[in-house]
Amino acid sequence: MPFSAVPWKKKSLWFTAALTALAALGALIAVSLWPERVSPREARAQAGDRSLKEGVVDCRRLKCIALTFDAGPGKDTPRLLDMLKEEKVQATFFLLGKNHVMKYPDVVRRIAAEGHEVANHTWTHKILTDQDPDGIRTELARTQDAIARLTGRKPTLMRPPQGRTNEDVSRICEELNLAQVLWSATAKDYSTTDSELISDRILDAASRDGIILLHDIYRGTVPAVPRIVTELKKRGYTFVTVPQLLAPAIAEPGTVYKP
Repeated sequence: MPFSAVPWKKKSLWFTAALTALAALGALIAVSLWPERVSPREARAQAGDRSLKEGVVDCRRLKCIALTFDAGPGKDTPRLLDMLKEEKVQATFFLLGKNHVMKYPDVVRRIAAEGHEVANHTWTHKILTDQDPDGIRTELARTQDAIARLTGRKPTLMRPPQGRTNEDVSRICEELNLAQVLWSATAKDYSTTDSELISDRILDAASRDGIILLHDIYRGTVPAVPRIVTELKKRGYTFVTVPQLLAPAIAEPGTVYKP
């Protein structure tokens, strides 16, 4: 019987089965192209019994959490650095190259000098999965070079804009000696100036071995940080940089780290 003569119900069942098969195939392809994620806890376990340097925080024993800031530095970053210094908290800063690193060179130097981890958040915040390999490489390499000129050291960590990554991004990160760092708690501080709401969202989502995502370029964010720090310290958390969170493991270039 030709397909056009198949009863409507049978056609409907055929289409449903075909669409289900295509969806399953698409999911399988997506999984195969999506880089594997590694949690900080898994990274530490894979490192085995490797010892830590004297004085280094041991997140295998302590209740650690990493505070990270994206897309800066900005005009409020010096005030944030003052707060972090007063609270003896070290953070990880994923810096944006154009109009940020270039506009605030002294702040970049200060971030590094005060013991915070300086990391890469691309040159212009383009979505890397929308770029060809040369575009991905340019976005990352220009920021690597700009930061190295100011601090004397190229970053070993990056965060892809919007957390979007794929095999091309991972391959080029491996070439540039960059590990990819995602997050477990975000306040969506780009959508509100309410500092109380920002801190509430982070406190609700905070967890051991977590990575907090904030932006030091938005008006409501920096004022939210003291409450976040104070409350999480009361809950027994130790604030660490991302490399300290992974230790004794060392961040592997190209690998995606997500709690």
